[in-house]
Amino acid sequence: MTSPAGRLAPAKVNLGLRVVGRREDGYHLLESLFAPLELGDRLWVRIERAPASEVSLAVSGATEGIPAGGDNLVVRAARAFLAEAGLTARIAIELEKRVPAGAGLGGGSSDAATVLLALADHFANAVAPRDLARLALGLGADVPFFLDPRPAQVTGVGEQIEPLDDFPALHLLLVTPAPPLPTAQVFRSYAALTPAGPSRRMPALRGGPGRILVAALASEEAHQIGFDARSIRELQELLANDLEPVAARLHPAVLRVRAELERLGARAVAMSGSGPTLFGLFRSSEQARAAGRQGRFDATDRVLVTRTIGAPPTAGSGAGSRWGVV
Repeated sequence: MTSPAGRLAPAKVNLGLRVVGRREDGYHLLESLFAPLELGDRLWVRIERAPASEVSLAVSGATEGIPAGGDNLVVRAARAFLAEAGLTARIAIELEKRVPAGAGLGGGSSDAATVLLALADHFANAVAPRDLARLALGLGADVPFFLDPRPAQVTGVGEQIEPLDDFPALHLLLVTPAPPLPTAQVFRSYAALTPAGPSRRMPALRGGPGRILVAALASEEAHQIGFDARSIRELQELLANDLEPVAARLHPAVLRVRAELERLGARAVAMSGSGPTLFGLFRSSEQARAAGRQGRFDATDRVLVTRTIGAPPTAGSGAGSRWGVV
């Protein structure tokens, strides 16, 4: 059985990203604040017992840049789960793409995590939670976050996740210029252009200045902490992304979009992940929508209004259409 509404695979934004080191295997060590979004893909997963494993995928919606067949991360996720569990099954996945591919929003990683969760729900106790997290990390650095998407400080190569409670809802205007920007290309260029290594870290987010800055992200709290020009500068520093200069060299439209979001009056502008998506922070969804209408964007830009979300509801909360079990 499948839920008629399917299961939401939320995108994310990086509210700041620092590259703080590099492992011997070439993977970069990061510090970032991940926040899941209302924007997301939707998946339907149909599972049948079968003597041999078979995984099929049908994709609709924003399909540009989406790999098909066995190259797609959701197919790899399903196959990895079955192999880990020692099971065979016929799995048919329908994927409705709403999150742009190669955009720095984690769409493919979220889709893969959603498939892992759907199979873990269906085959109860077939894979232990620790092993599910290991499978997720093997699929991609962002995938473990989406096993339990909630605002969190993420470090290491993506496997160290510390949730942040009571995180404010943020109203964002996302702009993704074409074409997609491959993550691997950005990191290769970063390594070539920054041989001296990292020079700054993320502020501590659980107390002190870092926590104040997190509070400053919420428009309804801004007046309580004296949100002024200095706070705006500090907020921009929190949101700084070490990969943005590299992404802008590879994809000059990043600079064009940043300038337009600043012109439209966003309280802060930053790039998400490895780009090329930039987001502008606005005081309300109405202001974000108005900026989207007024913006001088290219016809090929994807312009989306969304907001961040907190922790997913617990079981039995009645939120089946968003977080329903497939």
